[in-house]
Amino acid sequence: CARVTMPICISAMAEQFKWDKKQSGIVLGSFFWGYTLTQIAGGYISDRLGGDKVLLLSAFAWGTITILTPLLAYCSSTPIFILTLSRFFMGLLQGVHFPSLASLFSCKVRQSERAFTSSTVCTGTQFGTLIIGGAGSVLLDRCGWQSVFYFSGLPTILWVYCMWEYLIKGQGHEISLESLSNRLTNSQGNEVPWIKLFKKPSVWAVIVAHVCMASTFFCILSWIPTFFHDSYPDSKGWIFNVVPWVVSIPLSLMGGLLSDHLINLGFNTAKVRKLMQMVAMGMSSIFIKLLCYSSSYYRSLLFVSAAVGLQTFSHSGSSVNVQDLAPSCAGSLFGVMNTGGALAGVVLVYFAGYLIETTGSWPFVFNLVSIINMFGLSVYMIFGQATRVDI
Repeated sequence: CARVTMPICISAMAEQFKWDKKQSGIVLGSFFWGYTLTQIAGGYISDRLGGDKVLLLSAFAWGTITILTPLLAYCSSTPIFILTLSRFFMGLLQGVHFPSLASLFSCKVRQSERAFTSSTVCTGTQFGTLIIGGAGSVLLDRCGWQSVFYFSGLPTILWVYCMWEYLIKGQGHEISLESLSNRLTNSQGNEVPWIKLFKKPSVWAVIVAHVCMASTFFCILSWIPTFFHDSYPDSKGWIFNVVPWVVSIPLSLMGGLLSDHLINLGFNTAKVRKLMQMVAMGMSSIFIKLLCYSSSYYRSLLFVSAAVGLQTFSHSGSSVNVQDLAPSCAGSLFGVMNTGGALAGVVLVYFAGYLIETTGSWPFVFNLVSIINMFGLSVYMIFGQATRVDI
């Protein structure tokens, strides 16, 4: 929820604070600068302390920032600066999210069950976006953009409390900063074999595929609400902010079930991962390309929904492939992948804003997204493997 709160509210905030598209792009893109800085460190710490603890601490912090964002905007004489800074810290804290999950899955889940587990957990991203896209859009229209931040932040704090009270605390685990520091110090001898990993073409293949996939997803996530707002001014936000994520949830689960089923039937793991990635990057690019030729609101909604939904097949492709390649340091390697994806996302979100502002052409953006996806898919199809390389 917290990640997509700003993109949903950005048009209303830009109108209130008199921002143009470039300034809106600065605010939106600042998330990814913070997001890049904690990926590798978050994965490394998760591999040693446990992804559950890292995730819990960071979620509490980003939930607090989300709640305080409207207050910070009104207390500052330069709202664009304070909101850009707030968005940066949001990215900083959420940067540990996916690396901590990758570390957790590699330790707790068997290879033949990882795709469905990953897909199921990652549907939380779509479900949160669905909730904030639907209820948040209604709140935005009726109560103002500030209410959307409260609606997003408060459940995050409640979730952290429930996880701590009924899962972590109930198992007798410590989560104090002192205990975590001691465990990190005691595990410093277990170094990540970076040189060995980076000599493998399969590692570079999964990195390139993930970087391309993540950057284009960030671009779509950040700018699609503005696309509908500008192209179809009479359209209802709760529709175009909800429908793509309604489609995404069953498609994500379907991808996970299909992937694990094929592996359990004896199909080669690498070929299954590539099939999932082909759907995620190849088929979704077709629908993104079709957006260039659509002048109908309903066709555009259909194409966006298909593109976003099919992208979730990457949860059973490159995202879980890192656990096949390096289960002992999956969090750290995923951190490298996501750092690259976030950096590319920063550039792409900024550049998309520049293209829209200077040319007024959305097809330029959609064509660029399709080209990037096809490049990443080509590299992955040629060099991708699922053989362990960290030993």
